[in-house]
Amino acid sequence: MKMNKLLVALPLSLAMLVPTAALADSHGSHSSGTNESAQTAVATDTAAAELRIQLDTVLTEHAFLAVEAMRKGVDGADDFENASNALLANSDDLTAAVASVYGEEGGAAFQEIWNSHIGYFVDYVKATAADDQAAKDEALAQLEEYKKKQSEFFDTATEGRLPAAAVQEGLDMHVDQLIKAFDAYATEDFETAYTLEREAIHHMSMFAETLSIAIADQFPELVDGTNPDTPAIDLRATLNYTFTEHAGLAVMAMQDGADGAASFDQAAGALMANADDLSAAVASVYGEEAGAQFAEIWGSHIGYFVDYVKATGAGDTEAQEQAKADLDEYIVEQAALLDAATEGRVPADALEEGLTTHVSQLLGSFDAYVAGDYETAYAEMRSAYAHMTMPAAGLSAAITDQFPEQFGGAEMPEKMPATGLGGAEGGTIPYLWIFAGLMLAALTTTMAFRARKQ
Repeated sequence: MKMNKLLVALPLSLAMLVPTAALADSHGSHSSGTNESAQTAVATDTAAAELRIQLDTVLTEHAFLAVEAMRKGVDGADDFENASNALLANSDDLTAAVASVYGEEGGAAFQEIWNSHIGYFVDYVKATAADDQAAKDEALAQLEEYKKKQSEFFDTATEGRLPAAAVQEGLDMHVDQLIKAFDAYATEDFETAYTLEREAIHHMSMFAETLSIAIADQFPELVDGTNPDTPAIDLRATLNYTFTEHAGLAVMAMQDGADGAASFDQAAGALMANADDLSAAVASVYGEEAGAQFAEIWGSHIGYFVDYVKATGAGDTEAQEQAKADLDEYIVEQAALLDAATEGRVPADALEEGLTTHVSQLLGSFDAYVAGDYETAYAEMRSAYAHMTMPAAGLSAAITDQFPEQFGGAEMPEKMPATGLGGAEGGTIPYLWIFAGLMLAALTTTMAFRARKQ
């Protein structure tokens, strides 16, 4: 297992300079020559995979909820408190994950530091609303102190596997993305705001990968000696953050539509950009024709949600029912396509059940929001976000089973490589590997899939 993954991010333009074939080789994938190891290499449900996906889901949701709560704050929205509560509930989930590895004391120490940065973001929002530059500067100064404490926590907890200096670079990126996304929103540069929100979500997915690798190396017994850093698990993680992002963006776009918000077009644009990523991923595995079919069907359900939003705003119950009927037809079509594409590995009946839940959660969150029942709206939104981990798990398992030759894996090493950069032996991350990992992890969904297809 190699510690060559993201701690900080490079611009996408630089990442695109890396040849696709080189990316395929960058995993160092190889077969040990045994059927058992080959099966392990393509497995997407190992203990290490579950650790990585758990972290991926909760960390990406943090970025999503943080941006949305900050926007609600500057807008003076009625649901600001509920959005903040959802963000803090996410913090509780992340704390529980940390405590499960580092104990209750470690979890409590983490939560105190982590929650402080949420508070400083709130301070920044309030200062922005009050046009108080001094207070904004103070909030930014507090965030600088937070980054140092959080970096030291991860360095200590992982026994040097995540060096404080490298972690702080990653936190610099995280804080910068959230602040800039919020600033852009506050100045009504909505296109930039949504672009940075999506980058922030992606960035946290990559940090989840880094953290899972460190934990797996530190506590191999916790993950049964399995490796969270294989092409097969990369596939699941990519689908995981993309599918969960879809749920989050869909809920917020529908809220914008109900509010008649000036940012609605850009919110819908971000949702469609996410759809483009999913469609390109399908095309890279199953071909352009299948990708086009997926794009048409998947895009249709986004359109039906928009129809439902418009009908609700107009008080047109007949149009609402038509939108629901269209969504029911979409469910059948989408399930049939993926059943056929995976050659029955993802059965249509199971998919229909899952898609029905997905649609119900999004409509339930929206209906509750319109009715002013914000507690239910955010509870349903979080359920929808978590639920999308299921299709990511199912589809990734189907793809790796269908195309096992495209997915290799590396055995866990006896110890981390010594780098001479300080810290415990094998505990630090070679900076050349970080650089390579940065370029790999920053690629778009399309590039990630194509690298494995070739």
